[in-house]
Amino acid sequence: MAKKLATRLGECARAARQRLNLTQEDVAERVGIATEVYGRLERGNMLPSVPTFRKLCAVLSLSADEALGLSTEGPASWTPPAPPPEASEPAELRRLMRRARQLDRNSLRVLSLVAAHLGQKNG
Repeated sequence: MAKKLATRLGECARAARQRLNLTQEDVAERVGIATEVYGRLERGNMLPSVPTFRKLCAVLSLSADEALGLSTEGPASWTPPAPPPEASEPAELRRLMRRARQLDRNSLRVLSLVAAHLGQKNG
């Protein structure tokens, strides 16, 4: 029973993630779990805790009933009505932003100079 539920939840999460044009890394970061853990969840190899499940449903704009196979209706009332605006950004840009957030002040300054220089070349 648990394996069947985990498989159902994983398939539903994958479909919702792809519909929102998010990477596994994007979802994992927003939910607050490791990318590897999210990957196992999507493959149906584990079930999340209840708090993690709730965050997952909110991030993926997914109804808990739908994720659990109880209903195919729209998102639950506590889920956000639309994906966040950054979901429409390319995955490469989201990945770059995640890495930039981890840089120290000097490295960030260097990255900004490189970006400005690249912008002048392409502009």
